Amino acid sequence: MNNADLIVAILKAAGVRHGFGVPSGNVLPMVEAMHAGGVDFVLTAHEGSAGFCADVTGRLTGAPGFAIATLGPGATNLATGVGSAYLDRSPMIALTCNLNTDQLGRRIQMYIDHHALYKPITKASFALREGSIAETMRKALEIALSEPQGPVHLDLPEDVAVAMTSEVVPAPTIGAPIATTPKDTAFDDATRILAGAKKPLALVGMSAMRMADPSLLQTFIEHHGLPFASTTMAKGLIDEDHPLSVGCIERGRRQLQRKLIRDADLIIGLGYDTIETEAEAWIGETPLLQIDIEAVDVDDTVTVAGEVTGDLDSSFAKLNAMPAASNDWTDAAIATHRNGFQKSLRPRIEQLCPHQVIDAVRDALPHEGILSFDVGAHTHQIASQWTAHSPRTFLITNGWSSMGFGLPGAIAAKLARPDTPVACIIGDGCFQMTCGEIAVARRKKLAIPFVVLNDQWLSLIRVKQTRRQFADYGMRLLEDPSNAAQRTRSHYFDVPAVGVTDMAELQAELAKAFKTDGPTIIEAYVDPAHYMDTVFD
Repeated sequence: MNNADLIVAILKAAGVRHGFGVPSGNVLPMVEAMHAGGVDFVLTAHEGSAGFCADVTGRLTGAPGFAIATLGPGATNLATGVGSAYLDRSPMIALTCNLNTDQLGRRIQMYIDHHALYKPITKASFALREGSIAETMRKALEIALSEPQGPVHLDLPEDVAVAMTSEVVPAPTIGAPIATTPKDTAFDDATRILAGAKKPLALVGMSAMRMADPSLLQTFIEHHGLPFASTTMAKGLIDEDHPLSVGCIERGRRQLQRKLIRDADLIIGLGYDTIETEAEAWIGETPLLQIDIEAVDVDDTVTVAGEVTGDLDSSFAKLNAMPAASNDWTDAAIATHRNGFQKSLRPRIEQLCPHQVIDAVRDALPHEGILSFDVGAHTHQIASQWTAHSPRTFLITNGWSSMGFGLPGAIAAKLARPDTPVACIIGDGCFQMTCGEIAVARRKKLAIPFVVLNDQWLSLIRVKQTRRQFADYGMRLLEDPSNAAQRTRSHYFDVPAVGVTDMAELQAELAKAFKTDGPTIIEAYVDPAHYMDTVFD
């Protein structure tokens, strides 16, 4: 076999089943090797989408996602999705296919220094060379899968790809264990701190989403009777119908959640990663007890009461064996807050509005179904309003926060879990950015309803303009297209597209969409008025 075949065989042994990308002549040897080696090449409309697809695949499968691009503009396009995996902690192999080795470094068409490009947004960047392919791949996979997980970039010259090899496929690679081991005194201190709190509040974060046994986390919360909030990326790790759940922080109606946090006398960060939202923005004077895989990252205004730093599974196993602490929270107080928070997110609006659309999709999607959504005003609304019931069913980019994630994220989720219902909610600006990927969903016959919230504006930026007393300028996407003739069923890339203006139409179209043999675009014409109140207040 040649080196491209070897790379594919190693990736397949690591659990990789799909590779996403856009080819060029330099990429074709890898595409041919994937075809022969049983790793499905998924042609995307844009390399950035390929990166987002690989990000989501890494989250859902536990194996590294795999994305491929050509040199130069292909590499720069792919970088957007790679950055998402880097800041959102998703394992990924990002492969750029380059010129022949003897051309590297010259002023030749499309050539740039890929390693310099990817250095700030990957855990490592390696050049693939003859004779050391297997060892470089082994090292790349180990780094990608080690905590904190993330992308590794590999650069493959075309002459190296097609060169014959005598190397063999190494044993499957796993991530290195977390090196930090908490001292016994850290557990004693954590138990003492928790026992001394009267109104402790737990905050579940994204590091906990990667635990081998997340039930240990729920046991800890129930053991101590702790009301818990979630960050956006951790929603669903514990069913949000749990009576101790108080909802998501730092999204819609954030001030209500900040009041709850500041009324508590201790916050226990459970896998809380600062990349999601810095603690100093929301914690006030409430002290923090941090239990995570890395040392806490806060500024000097935050009081750190204690830290347990190390592998979360072993940390929670040990903490769960310690005596339970009591607190002054009542079931009624927790329920009152949760219900008031959810009610505040749904102001009465006469026309179809975003919070109604979100509830309709939640009702149509089974509990185990997966939602992928995008970045914008609707992100804040969905994060706070949506009830997530299971881990890895709520897909968003939070650390990277790039528009363009939602649509390719849904495609990757459906490919990774073909038997699980998947839905996607995106804004009209996000749809304009990635609408070409609809053709991928059609080609792969993926039954995904793509619900586009058409409010004709970049609403999040418009809200920020208004709050800063800037002119209402430059953020309009469309003129009002909501006449009846434009709402009739049509097609986009041979994908059914329909407009809806009320709940009955929306519910009917969602029911149809989940039963089809391909994607459906449902354009919901919504009144975005409530964003002005719910997004940041």
